[in-house]
Amino acid sequence: MKNTHFKTWFFYVLMLIAFGVFTYVLFQKGESYRGLNAIKQHVLTSESGFDMFKSSIFHNLLEPASMLLLQIISILLVSRIFGYLFAKIGQPTVIGEILAGIVLGPSLLGYFYPSAFHFLFAANSLGNLYILSQIGLILFMFTIGMELNLNTLKEKIGETYVISHASILIPYFLGMLLAYFVYEEFAASQTTFIPFALFIGISMSITAFPVLARIVQEKGLSKTHLGTIAIASAANDDVTAWCILAAVIAITKTGSFISSLYTILFAVVYVAVMLLVIRPFLKRVGEIYSNSEVLNKSIVAFFLLILILSAFTTQVIGIHALFGAFLAGVVMPQLPHFRKLIIDKIEDVSVTLLLPLFFVFTGLRTEIGLLNTPYLWSICGLFILVAVTGKFAGGAFSARILGETWKDSLSIGVLMNTRGLMELIVLNIGYEMGILPPPIFVMLVIMALVTTFMTTPALSLINHLFPEKDVEQEYITHQAQGIFKALIALGNPENGKNLLNVAKTVLDGTKNSLAVTALHITPGTDTNPIYGEQFSVDSFKAIKEEANILATPLDTAYKVTDNIELGIVKSTNYNNFDFLLVGAGISLSGVPFFKESSIFQNITWLNKIVNSISKQQTFFYPGTLIKDKTRYFIENSNCSVGVFVNRGFTTITSTLVLIQSESDDFLLRYARRLIRNNSEVSISILDINKLAASSEIIRNGIHELRQQYPNEVKVVKASRLSSSVLAKHSFMLISYPTWNILSSSDKKGLENIPSTLIINKKVSRFHTGARNKTVSNLSADSVSDHL
Repeated sequence: MKNTHFKTWFFYVLMLIAFGVFTYVLFQKGESYRGLNAIKQHVLTSESGFDMFKSSIFHNLLEPASMLLLQIISILLVSRIFGYLFAKIGQPTVIGEILAGIVLGPSLLGYFYPSAFHFLFAANSLGNLYILSQIGLILFMFTIGMELNLNTLKEKIGETYVISHASILIPYFLGMLLAYFVYEEFAASQTTFIPFALFIGISMSITAFPVLARIVQEKGLSKTHLGTIAIASAANDDVTAWCILAAVIAITKTGSFISSLYTILFAVVYVAVMLLVIRPFLKRVGEIYSNSEVLNKSIVAFFLLILILSAFTTQVIGIHALFGAFLAGVVMPQLPHFRKLIIDKIEDVSVTLLLPLFFVFTGLRTEIGLLNTPYLWSICGLFILVAVTGKFAGGAFSARILGETWKDSLSIGVLMNTRGLMELIVLNIGYEMGILPPPIFVMLVIMALVTTFMTTPALSLINHLFPEKDVEQEYITHQAQGIFKALIALGNPENGKNLLNVAKTVLDGTKNSLAVTALHITPGTDTNPIYGEQFSVDSFKAIKEEANILATPLDTAYKVTDNIELGIVKSTNYNNFDFLLVGAGISLSGVPFFKESSIFQNITWLNKIVNSISKQQTFFYPGTLIKDKTRYFIENSNCSVGVFVNRGFTTITSTLVLIQSESDDFLLRYARRLIRNNSEVSISILDINKLAASSEIIRNGIHELRQQYPNEVKVVKASRLSSSVLAKHSFMLISYPTWNILSSSDKKGLENIPSTLIINKKVSRFHTGARNKTVSNLSADSVSDHL
């Protein structure tokens, strides 16, 4: 083996030497041709080698490809930062990305750093950026079309048809009315009245279906009546608005309504062909290639060809390529798995890479400095007022007339007022056609931002004004019925089985009924709603199977949000759970919370950097296990919290209960439950500070437990948490305060812990009152189980 290794490297080194020698000889021979070279030789100058290198670097930087790449890098960096910041305050990331475009435009970067702006976005370098942004829009509109479910629209056609059209017609008319008053001052020198009025009307009536769908998804409304109505209405709105936009573009380009009829006629014929001929054909193709194993590059190329042909056709007809891209997405096979596969291949590139380029192009056209007088800002405010009034009134009052509650009606009105990216697409079309003057374009961009930004706060205000339930009364009712509500927050769905086992064994009481809800949150509101249903099924598959085995009733809840910790705490507090169980062995994003060893373990600053990049919360050394997200749960939840540390968990048998202070007496009640719920459980009590001798509470608690279960309970004669003691147990109960003390003073002892449940005891803010009102209906032992 060693001989073979030596021969390999000897041959490699010999090959390199031979290559160097023969190359040198060849170049020496080539010097004889120097005089025959017709190309002018470089003349040595006084420039140093480094100066020549710098000149070369600057020359390379100014090449079109380099400038394009530099522009893309700048755009992606700024848009990601702004998207992240807005997601942190509960806003759609698209708002941050739009603002990032404005920041990079003449309004901010161009105003404060004009030389940097003109270098980065030189006028002669924007052509390639524009083409890429248009390709991104075409791909984006294709995915939007694929997100529409025509079958759902048919099922909800009655009510949603009225709501969507009312939220189009009312703001459309108000927009045209406003156009009548501002036309002479702002647009008379640039375009005729009819195209201007039609574009102002369409800009007032657009609803951003993708943004609305993500807000509904984040709020957990997808499967509710409100969510279904809102999404279906927005989908109807999108289809109708794009058809109207196609007609408006046709009228504008041809110059009169009569001449536009030919364009509209061809467009109608094309739509009919796509729906009646292409769609059935693609359905058969989709049924054949509906899984990733057979969906090869040739098939993907075929569907992309359909997309490009559709966009090209509508561009030639005169109703814009984006309409063709949208229609191509609509006619794709209505097979969820197939659509997910196609969107997976397209969306990351279109949304993450190319779409921010469009935002910057919008930002380059949005010069807020054009609104340089109070009068112009008052006109901008008037546009916002008309947009909000028309859309909100159209959606809310039509829903109320159709029998929806005031809360749902107002929520529908707010949701339909979301404009976002779809509005920007319409505005840019109007700007490029020369219909929207720059000041009006700026006003409408600001209107799009404001109306999208206000959606989430307005929904929160409506929920505050129309509370769904009396939380305190519900808590009292559950207490009276003997129901103990536990929430299991799933990070990695595969860990759900272990968490349910722990909840069943530790929390199920003999005189109360355990009600378990499993919550799984997908991080990122930019998660495509088309995945929501599949994610909600996959996330709970393992825990549902375990619930059937354990004969434990289980409810499930699925949400999408950018702030996972806040989402879990809100669910815990709003639904008034008695206990929150989270996993520390697996983080909420599915990444391990700890590793047995790490080269960064003792390098604090490097550890933080690695954690922030990998989205891990901490490496496993006990002093920092309960950090960040889990500590956030403990400090902000209104109920007791259990943090389960999975150390090769299989089942609960030999259990160590750690008593460090008098306040740990509640662990003895959990120990009693363990014995009741599992006949194979044995309890070992480790009284570290010998409190049984000085504390009557601890002494009586241990005495009662040993008297009740003499064969299952024993007291460990040890004064510290040693490896030998831990090795005899498969499970450990410890309080959160005790864990914090030991993790600071006895890290070595905690390194060999078995699977552990760390419990922070907290009485619900309603518990005292509820106990007083229900104690007559519950036995003392049942009340202690609740505590």
